[in-house]
Amino acid sequence: MKNERRLRIMTAEGEVRGTLDDNLFVFRGIPYAAPPVGALRWRPPQPMTPWQTVRDATVLGRASWQNSEYCVAAGGGDPGPFSEDCLYLNIWTPDIEPATPLPVMVWLHGGGYTIGAGGLPIYNGKPLAARGVVVVTLNYRLGHLGFFAHPALDAEYPDGEPVNNFALLDQIAALQWVQRNIPAFGGDRRNVTLFGESSGARSVLSLFCSPYSRGLFHKGIVQSAYSVPDVPRSQALKTGVAAATHFGLPNASAEELRRLPAHDFWPLGSDLANGPVPIAGDVVLPQPMLATFRAGKQHRLPLMIGCNSDEASVLDFFGVDATRIVREMQQKKPFSYRLVKWLYDIHDDVLLGRTLARDMAFTVLTLLIVKAQHDIGMPGWRYWFDYVAENERDLYPWGAWHGNEIPYVLNTLSYVEPGMKTRPYTAGDYAFSRTVSDYWLAFARDATEFTHTLPGELPWPAWHPGADLTLSLGEKGKAALALKRNFMKSRLRLCRLMMRAMVRL
Repeated sequence: MKNERRLRIMTAEGEVRGTLDDNLFVFRGIPYAAPPVGALRWRPPQPMTPWQTVRDATVLGRASWQNSEYCVAAGGGDPGPFSEDCLYLNIWTPDIEPATPLPVMVWLHGGGYTIGAGGLPIYNGKPLAARGVVVVTLNYRLGHLGFFAHPALDAEYPDGEPVNNFALLDQIAALQWVQRNIPAFGGDRRNVTLFGESSGARSVLSLFCSPYSRGLFHKGIVQSAYSVPDVPRSQALKTGVAAATHFGLPNASAEELRRLPAHDFWPLGSDLANGPVPIAGDVVLPQPMLATFRAGKQHRLPLMIGCNSDEASVLDFFGVDATRIVREMQQKKPFSYRLVKWLYDIHDDVLLGRTLARDMAFTVLTLLIVKAQHDIGMPGWRYWFDYVAENERDLYPWGAWHGNEIPYVLNTLSYVEPGMKTRPYTAGDYAFSRTVSDYWLAFARDATEFTHTLPGELPWPAWHPGADLTLSLGEKGKAALALKRNFMKSRLRLCRLMMRAMVRL
């Protein structure tokens, strides 16, 4: 009877009933905003209408429209049923009534803003919750439903106040829900860590820059964010007009756009879409993310950031031929080519291209952001993930792929299948996962603006330009921890000069 009572939680919007999973309380599919359908498509998320009866919270909410096969192949699994009605979140908590409120970790899934869902097995919050935190995952609008600009929609807003980043507003609405309701689930609304991977990591960075997210979270973890520039609003408007024209609406009204079926958008090609980045220039993200960090105008909050040793594994999905880029450099900029070969000491163009693309598209951003943190007097921690599962090392000769760190961070190796069933995860893999996740949990529990070192198997000092220390989680695919001084400093200095000219996604 006691457990049954504790499975029913009263939120600001109404009562929900969850379930127990090994003494953890789990609540799935809780709506955090009104369904963004019909007249609410391409509008900021609206408050839920309160419900009067107990709402079942044992089934995942629907994901935003997307390519299911693509999500299974590259996004972490089957996202389940789709709908425009997709604004749902999930909660795992070890204690509804703890003696002291528990740290809260809010996960933003990746997928290039076109695929993914908060309920994928790899994002299961149970392992971290079992270690003393409240975990929240969520769905948000994807693709054209999440990022869209069109003159007819702009006309609905006061001059100079357009809204185009609806997905970011969804994430902000979820954080507002956390502030209203997480104490009822045992969480500390004053200690909320926002963390995500890939486009989820870009979301964390964007919310560090949005005036609408101020005060809703207290620190951020950025896993494998890419350095692709935000889409200028002027370009997004042209893309929106082109997409409407594709549907036979060259002079579309807002009403005509909202009558288009939601499922017609996700198959559109990249020339008719924004992404895989937000739109810079609306009220949600007034300036490009990187420009905001460079100007020191990001929210003054602690931040952890890092990337993986073979991030170039993802570039194929964006049509980037890294080898071609290097060979074009050899022909058109022979001095730059010779300089790159000398700095990298790599004489195979395939490997050189892969390594250079990784650094320009991912690694350089980690240094730019952590330096921007230091410049405003906020602590930042930089990591490098270079671990590969023991039975899969021959499959990953160049290191950890984009996204490979997720099950180690979330402790979810037991919830995902290895690349081949004949290559199960080992005791060593599970042990290293716990070592890695210890740092994430320490950050969530303890990091403040006054923190200088994170506890762990190897104490991890905040980044400082004098020491320039990066924590290496793994070494050449094997389990190891090391603090690397001046990690890739010369390479990344060159990449900062070449990045804009070389990376075209």
